[in-house]
Amino acid sequence: MSGTVRWGVLATGGIAATFTGDLLAMKDPGAEVVAVASRTEASARAFAERFGIARAYGSWAELVADETVDVVYVATPHSAHREAAGLALEAGKHVLCEKAFTLNEREARELVDLARERGLFLMEAMWTYCNPVIRRMTELVRDGAIGEIRTVRADFGFAGTFGADHRLRDPALGGGALLDLGVYPVSFAQLLLGEPDRVQADALLSPEGVDLNTGMLLGWDSGATALLACSITGDLPTAASVTGTAGRIEFPHGFFHPDHFILHRPGHEPEKVVSGPGPQGLSGMQYEAAEVTRALLAGETESPLVPLEGSLAVMRTLDAVRDRIGVRYPADGAV
Repeated sequence: MSGTVRWGVLATGGIAATFTGDLLAMKDPGAEVVAVASRTEASARAFAERFGIARAYGSWAELVADETVDVVYVATPHSAHREAAGLALEAGKHVLCEKAFTLNEREARELVDLARERGLFLMEAMWTYCNPVIRRMTELVRDGAIGEIRTVRADFGFAGTFGADHRLRDPALGGGALLDLGVYPVSFAQLLLGEPDRVQADALLSPEGVDLNTGMLLGWDSGATALLACSITGDLPTAASVTGTAGRIEFPHGFFHPDHFILHRPGHEPEKVVSGPGPQGLSGMQYEAAEVTRALLAGETESPLVPLEGSLAVMRTLDAVRDRIGVRYPADGAV
């Protein structure tokens, strides 16, 4: 690849706008946004005008056929990730795909297999893993700063009023709290401990059969446990902590894109740990954009920060949680 990574943005919703704004604000000479696509040309044109993007398409197929696009950022709802990311990979484009990666592990495996077959880069847009504060936390844990991990706690929830016609209530769209919000606590726990050996869960379901409020208990043969929760009916702290045999790390509200954490160790004053100020005024998605740009310019087909096997493992856990609480999507197919 040449010295510049040329991005195409697939979808024009809020998360696409945040990502594009962060990417452009980085002013990285190694990255530029050259095209955007939506299901309607009007939406694509409005997005292109907002961000100064040269080309706007009224179909996904036109975007992936654009020879000037190197990598496609898939920002659709997760129910369309398999279709959109698969379309881009089939067209020979590298892909950054929003989380949750897909609706289930089978769809995720299909994308991973396709990317590997074509020799293309693929990454789940788990921006938390690329955050420098999270990376500093994992370094400290790996170096034994808090001893052996015993308990991880994390939650993500807000109180909302969603009618029966809202996408969060629609099983066909992967509705519920788990894929929108629960993916963050699960990914946080598995970043530290890997795939769990045991999964337990309970939930309050909507009349349509999606989860509104879910609690999870993950267990590992090491003796570690993770207590996780997600909700679209309750305003949870959205905080996280990691407790080990020699200390504890605490993240405040917004653990999935933190600017600091507090390190507690016996015999020491609590220590506030930051990892540089970072670009001011950005959401934090610039870190994943920078990682994709770095990897592509280095000729890599997978990011060491967000490995594909890790994304598959998270999807298996989410599938297991849904199995325990009785949530099925039409995309899961027949039992």
